[in-house]
Amino acid sequence: MKKDLHTAGLAFRKMHGLGNDFVVIDSRGRDAVVTPALARALGDRNRGVGFDQLAEIRDADGADFTLDFWNADGSRAGACGNATRCVSDLVMRQTGADGVSLLTTRGTLLAQRVDGMVSVNMGHPQLEWAEIPLSHAVDPLHLPLPGAPVGVGMGNPHCVFFVKDAEAVALETDGARLEHDPLFPQRTNVEYVSVIAPDHLRMRVWERGAGVTLACGSGACAVAVAAHLRGLTGRKIQLDVDGGTLHIDWRSDGVWMTGPVAHVFDGVLTPEFLANHA
Repeated sequence: MKKDLHTAGLAFRKMHGLGNDFVVIDSRGRDAVVTPALARALGDRNRGVGFDQLAEIRDADGADFTLDFWNADGSRAGACGNATRCVSDLVMRQTGADGVSLLTTRGTLLAQRVDGMVSVNMGHPQLEWAEIPLSHAVDPLHLPLPGAPVGVGMGNPHCVFFVKDAEAVALETDGARLEHDPLFPQRTNVEYVSVIAPDHLRMRVWERGAGVTLACGSGACAVAVAAHLRGLTGRKIQLDVDGGTLHIDWRSDGVWMTGPVAHVFDGVLTPEFLANHA
């Protein structure tokens, strides 16, 4: 942590997309400041600020900005769709633009305003076992686990179960167990999905490094892909999560996700907090 942050503090924003909540730190014009220790301390909902993921904005060559993602346990997150939409909304408001480009570990992503909401192209899904990644060669459409879930990569791994009633699943225990299953060398997000109609799904989610969350953007995209590949839906769906509704459209250029965002408050981390959690 740089010396000036110890004396001046560190500004942040709290945002959410359908209750999937984020701390956003803007590090454009300076070196990155987030460390695993700081991410863990900030993610503590009792002693820090609390978040599902932390997003750090950095400068980019060839795009409007770069985004780095962190989980509440201090681990790195490869993708975070709702945080991407939130930060894209922030940058579009700052610049007056109706669209932005951003760099993540997924490459260059595009975001834009659509009917008062924010839409982001999360890129093409990763469907080969080694890309997801899985620990060994198996059929991702029928993983060798009870319930035969679908494995999908969206810059992070997802394990998608189709069940009769997503509300009845023991998400807290089953999700925690499956996150660490040996089939997933980088751990996994776990989604339980019920089919309401050929264009309408219900999802509940356990996120690796975060636990049960009200929404998961990359998970929503993975679920739409898995449902279509299983022949359960078309490529364009409405997806109901605990925090609201997302709209997913798997197009030729990638998986587009559209939904609302909210900027809740701004704050400043104290020099004392930063000194203790550098």
